[in-house]
Amino acid sequence: MDLKIKGKNAFITGATRGLGLASLKSLANEGVNISYCSRSEEGIQKVEKYLSKLNINSYGFVHEINNNNSNLDELVNKIDTNFGNVDILVNNVGGSLGSSSLNNDTIETYQNVFDVNFWSSLKIMKIYSEKMVKIGWGRIINISSIFGREYGGKSASYMASKASLIAATKHLSIDLADKGVTVNSIAPGSVKHEGGSWEKFVNNSSESELEDFIKNNLPMKDFGTPEPIGDMVSFLSSPRSYLITGACINIDGGQSSNLF
Repeated sequence: MDLKIKGKNAFITGATRGLGLASLKSLANEGVNISYCSRSEEGIQKVEKYLSKLNINSYGFVHEINNNNSNLDELVNKIDTNFGNVDILVNNVGGSLGSSSLNNDTIETYQNVFDVNFWSSLKIMKIYSEKMVKIGWGRIINISSIFGREYGGKSASYMASKASLIAATKHLSIDLADKGVTVNSIAPGSVKHEGGSWEKFVNNSSESELEDFIKNNLPMKDFGTPEPIGDMVSFLSSPRSYLITGACINIDGGQSSNLF
């Protein structure tokens, strides 16, 4: 299927491993020009080596995203100066930062998790949605989690921040529905990848603990991989998905129990 996005420009946060890397590769293989950031210089170099084999423009840079306005202004200025306009935004940066329940965590920890999962993504989404409206076309895809849709995991702040991201996605999608810009979120389940939290869970669990988790939580009897998320990002970036906006799409192998 030709997704008709060859020559479009994408910006992806947290793009050198896991879901961000899968999104980057899928879009790049569709002929999309790629701008991306990461905290890792080594990661940037590895990705640039991959992208150099494709007939696309790319710009990768080290940048640790946070909720500070000057940090985000610097990020946007780098992209504007070295890459150009952005047609497709993929907000992928996120994490639980070792948080747990509200009873055990400080409010500062709660705020830090929100800064990573919600506020920084919200601000980037606002900046680029306004630019997309001026152009008359755009795609925004926010990577959330099934635990933003239902109870699960160990972190209350992670759940709350991902739920907030889904809600903000839905609200913005209605505002922009007649502007040529679609806004959607993806809710992955337990997806294992190098350096990710589920890989750490597998490595740190006993054989019986791992068997119990898989038996009780994963109907397909295995962890997911990042590639289906990356390919969904590409589809949602396409003109072929024009009627999909405000959606939160589970990619979890049946793991979640919510109906809606």
